[in-house]
Amino acid sequence: MNRYLLITNRTESFNSADIPGHYEHLEQLKRSNRLELYGPFSDVSGGAYLIKAESLEEAIAIGNADPLIKSGSSSLTVKEWMTK
Repeated sequence: MNRYLLITNRTESFNSADIPGHYEHLEQLKRSNRLELYGPFSDVSGGAYLIKAESLEEAIAIGNADPLIKSGSSSLTVKEWMTK
């Protein structure tokens, strides 16, 4: 599996009511042994999480399933991260 960095940035439509669903999404990834680390940015503009996935397409699908993204509260950027 490859590693992918999923970066979420709050949009003007950000709704804090979407945060609990976001953390449940992360917990599901943790339970499936895909989530390596995660956290918010100190400037409160969003956050990032590092996951394992078979392909960029799978990583994008995982990111798009995040309630923050589905609701439009945040935008998503996915990068394959070639960590050493």
